[in-house]
Amino acid sequence: MSKIFLLDSNVFITPYRLYYPFDFAPGYWQQLEVSLQLDNVKVPDVVFKEVSRMEDELSVWIKNLSSFKPLSTKASSVLANYRKVLSYVQNCGLYKDEALRNWAQKDIADPWLIAVAMELKAIIITEEVSVGSGLSTKNPSKNAKLPDVANYFGVKCERLFYFMREMNFKL
Repeated sequence: MSKIFLLDSNVFITPYRLYYPFDFAPGYWQQLEVSLQLDNVKVPDVVFKEVSRMEDELSVWIKNLSSFKPLSTKASSVLANYRKVLSYVQNCGLYKDEALRNWAQKDIADPWLIAVAMELKAIIITEEVSVGSGLSTKNPSKNAKLPDVANYFGVKCERLFYFMREMNFKL
């Protein structure tokens, strides 16, 4: 069975802003476009919306992709998983109420990514980094981090270069 990759918004935004601008690294974007047409590479609709509403060259690029359709998060099983994710953030004791308020906003992709990954048994590709051993019920965090919450649900998170190696990107 091939791996399923679920792409976070920062997989688009960070390379665009920091190290793969369109004029400097067009090959990266061409390879990413090809990858987005594969059955095992998915972009949830909430990620697509986040990237496409930025009104910059990146948003134009993603809106103009041919043969690309974002993955809907409307399935009842995904909604059930989404509720589980938010319930965990609320009740695990590692996060302050502010973390739940942030993640419960409809346009925040992180809980949706975990919910979809649980359903598809996918690997989330993100540039977000785990807090690691810094999480404690004695000092709850006001920010839930995608890799930490995903780990609780058995969802693997990897960084962009992992994805690029798996997809055989050549720069």
